[in-house]
Amino acid sequence: MADGEYKPGLEGVPATRSNISFVDGQAGILEYRGIPIQELTAHSTFLETAYLLIFGELPKQSDLHSFEQAIRGHRRVKYRIRDMIKSFPESGHPMDALQTCVAGLGLFYPLQEMDPNYVFGTVTRLLSKLPTMVAMFHQMRQGNDPIPPDDSLDHSANFLYMLSGKKPDPWLARIFDTCLILHAEHTVNASTFALLVSASTLANPYSTLATAVGTLSGLLHGGANQEVMMMLRQIGSVENVRSFIEDKLAKKQRIMGLGHRVYKVKDPRAITLQRIAEELFERYGRDKYYDIAVEIERVCEELLGPKGIYPNVDFYSGLVYAKLGIPEDLFTPVFAIARAAGWLAHWREQLSDNRLFRPTQVYTGERHQRYIPLAERG
Repeated sequence: MADGEYKPGLEGVPATRSNISFVDGQAGILEYRGIPIQELTAHSTFLETAYLLIFGELPKQSDLHSFEQAIRGHRRVKYRIRDMIKSFPESGHPMDALQTCVAGLGLFYPLQEMDPNYVFGTVTRLLSKLPTMVAMFHQMRQGNDPIPPDDSLDHSANFLYMLSGKKPDPWLARIFDTCLILHAEHTVNASTFALLVSASTLANPYSTLATAVGTLSGLLHGGANQEVMMMLRQIGSVENVRSFIEDKLAKKQRIMGLGHRVYKVKDPRAITLQRIAEELFERYGRDKYYDIAVEIERVCEELLGPKGIYPNVDFYSGLVYAKLGIPEDLFTPVFAIARAAGWLAHWREQLSDNRLFRPTQVYTGERHQRYIPLAERG
């Protein structure tokens, strides 16, 4: 890249050095701390994966136990956070509610010296309280009291319980845990970059996470899986797929859930999510929208494959979440619950060798203009 060359969206411009995750978009590889995502989804749990991402190594059994116990101990939120949620409009989007709640936590846990105890407390507090606040808003917007956490349940099972009031099938809880692992980290995406900029100012970590949550809420980032479900309903049947796709392409419109800034092959997370969807439908009944999604992938591979446009992580995740009974407008908050692990890893890494982000620009406006007095302006 030539010195000073402008790259829209900073595409291909390195913004930081990191050893947290690795992506090879041509080969379809995603690794967390060097471990392939396929191995983690097969053998790990979300909290173990979060520990790996944040602290840089797989934990010993005693360390993992302490980490899990700390997270269970932080699941409850201050009653003033509950009172704040009670005042939110029922029609508000859960991502706006979550961003407000995360920022509000900073009022109770002010920035302190960045010693290991403060970092550990911040990490475990945020990982535990995000699920509680998402479930709390969901219950309260329906006029219900929040369902208290059940400390006998693990991280994923407890969230599903707070959301529905029913203890989930352990197999379904494991499916959800796998989804959290898949969404936990993905290098310097838009929300992570926003977090890095905020962290570099030495802002309160809760404000920094709130910045990331707000960035994730955009339709071109975390909100795409909800848009995929809307698209599937709009298409309605397998027979309508080709005409829908061809019409979209003729109008040069995006097809939600397809294409990625990095991957030029099928997103490895989408491969795992499709397998999970197939297992879910085999056990709990087939969904016509899954058949529509498979046909979209087939048609788009024919029409867009040569351009390197394939399903990304959002394409099948909504189908899985819907089968788990998660409301569509909670898909992106669930993404945030998972991505908090990666965000906290980058927050910790940024502060280990911090430098304030201050990019430059390519100025395109006029210069040397005369000030025109108000009376002379036509």
